[in-house]
Amino acid sequence: MIDSHAHYDDERFDPDRDDVLNECVRHAVTHIVNAGSNIESSKKSVELARKYPFVYAAAGVHPHDVSQCNDSTLDTLRELAGESKVVAIGEIGLDYYYDFSPRDKQREWFAKQISLARELKLPIIIHDRDAHKDVLDIVRSEKASEAGGVFHCFSGSVEMAREVLDLGFRIGIGGPVTFKNAHKPVDVVRYTPLDMLLTETDCPYLAPEPHRGKRNWSGLIKHVLEKISEIKGIDYYMAEEATAGNAIRLFGLKNGI
Repeated sequence: MIDSHAHYDDERFDPDRDDVLNECVRHAVTHIVNAGSNIESSKKSVELARKYPFVYAAAGVHPHDVSQCNDSTLDTLRELAGESKVVAIGEIGLDYYYDFSPRDKQREWFAKQISLARELKLPIIIHDRDAHKDVLDIVRSEKASEAGGVFHCFSGSVEMAREVLDLGFRIGIGGPVTFKNAHKPVDVVRYTPLDMLLTETDCPYLAPEPHRGKRNWSGLIKHVLEKISEIKGIDYYMAEEATAGNAIRLFGLKNGI
């Protein structure tokens, strides 16, 4: 199993981070991509990638935190991206639900980080919450397809999924697809070709059923895979192998467990 989007640098893992990551190995998780949320988080992600052979890092500034960005931010991200196990720029994007950063600042730094990804030839990990139109507009205007990447924790409709896929981006599926009221995610998984799906946790957030509301971790991806295999009408191991291969190809993952 591959967790294509995690946050093990989060403070909720401070009491037992090493224990949880070692438990991932025992639950057949072979690779984890730990996504940065800001500069400090990105640095911690790199440290985790140095420590664990199966952990990789993404460096980026989440829309919640772009109000902290300054002239040195891109230089710092560029330096972090020089690390051999940094495999993406992310997570980056727009969040109009919380609006923790001004929307014009969000759009500015989403575009700047896409440009950096294109320069560095790294894929991007996109956060999109209640900002579908603006996200797609910027993805197109900044030629983000040249970098490629994934719409993490995809929350759009089938119609939006069609646009995302037409642009060459993968779709990240996590715990919400298992929720009892998960109509749109189920429809999106049914519509999306298997070779364009990635599995993720977004841990410690969005734990799948039957663990909803608890701290999420990579071992729970099995519930996401079970749901994908049910929706697609395929064998569990076919879903596992396909989604793992998709992540390996997108991020260029090598050593795991």
